Amino acid sequence: MRIAMANDHAGTSLKYEIAAWLRSTGHEVVDFGTYDEEACDLPDFVYPASLAVASGDCDRGIFVDGVGYGSAMIANKLPGVFAAVAQDPFCAALARSHSDTNVLCIGGKIIGSALAMEVAKAWMSTDWLGETEPKYARRVAKVVELAERHVRPL
Repeated sequence: MRIAMANDHAGTSLKYEIAAWLRSTGHEVVDFGTYDEEACDLPDFVYPASLAVASGDCDRGIFVDGVGYGSAMIANKLPGVFAAVAQDPFCAALARSHSDTNVLCIGGKIIGSALAMEVAKAWMSTDWLGETEPKYARRVAKVVELAERHVRPL
């Protein structure tokens, strides 16, 4: 899979750790920055990464900022992007299996490296249940329909 990654200064080291794991498991990582811990503005990096997911250039995205919510707010502005914040493996798995999310947002100031890696592993290894469980497909379809009514195309 081709994974877009982005972060702000609070997520740099964690992003690099997750990216290394992704590469070691055969995924291609497209790093949209930032590349150091100098203070920066999150939209400068999450927006282009979100565009890559929305356009299909990347299959999924993993974004790391201080809390996770900033990345999710930015990413969810784009049609076709379904971002969720997860701070534990259980919620990460549910975000994939029940909601078919294509972007995972992690708070680097909220959880440590070991837990963040388990979150990423759970999210990456969980399949969407909508193929076999019609209730999840129905619910996601309703969210897609809402987006089509209210989100302007790119």
